[in-house]
Amino acid sequence: MSGGGRGPANVWNGVATVRPGLLVYTGTVGTATLHAHHSVQVFIARRDEIVLGDAAGERLGCQAAVIPPGVPHEVVGGVAEALMVHLDPESAQGRELGQLPDPDDAVAGWGQAGEILGSAEELIDALPTARQIEVHHPAVRQTLRTLPGRLDGPPIRLGELARAVNLSESRLAHLFREEVGLPIRPYVQWLRLQRAAELVAAGASVTEAAHGAGFADGAHLSRICRRMFGIAPSEFVRATG
Repeated sequence: MSGGGRGPANVWNGVATVRPGLLVYTGTVGTATLHAHHSVQVFIARRDEIVLGDAAGERLGCQAAVIPPGVPHEVVGGVAEALMVHLDPESAQGRELGQLPDPDDAVAGWGQAGEILGSAEELIDALPTARQIEVHHPAVRQTLRTLPGRLDGPPIRLGELARAVNLSESRLAHLFREEVGLPIRPYVQWLRLQRAAELVAAGASVTEAAHGAGFADGAHLSRICRRMFGIAPSEFVRATG
């Protein structure tokens, strides 16, 4: 994940992990030009202040910020050590955090929302993990087991998943979101991104990884990466590999 430049305040250099609904990056936060993405974004600087800017040209130095989805923003000044989190806006925690800032307040509102957060360690502890997801309904457990093996096949349809577990589409959709914390469609998209990153890390090309993860082609994978995170697939897999 790279923002350009040569100094430590300009270059992204860290490690990221991705799982359905969530990307967690720790390391150096570099600069980034004005962009917007689908996810809710959280910054927590461990030392110093990160400098953010909005579309109106206003700038703010802060140690923590929450940026709502779809809002143009830039990183004007990076920091040597920080936590950055992307959350799906349809996830339970994404909806909660996305409501903290007032979009009309722009960069000032992002900083005010960041003041509500605790430390980086407290935020990480509060993030959902696979171990913390307690799935009780057998239909949801069966669906979760089958999804990874279907990523590189035909498009995954809710109707087919529902028939396989003898439920109506609406019932399965409700149970899945209630127990997993994310609707099925975005859950599958995050699984595909995770698979693509794993394949590239194993030596596959971006095109090969796109096909292996169920994207139509490399261009499709690129569009999804840029929509979700504001970066190209090469930058995404370099951080998550």
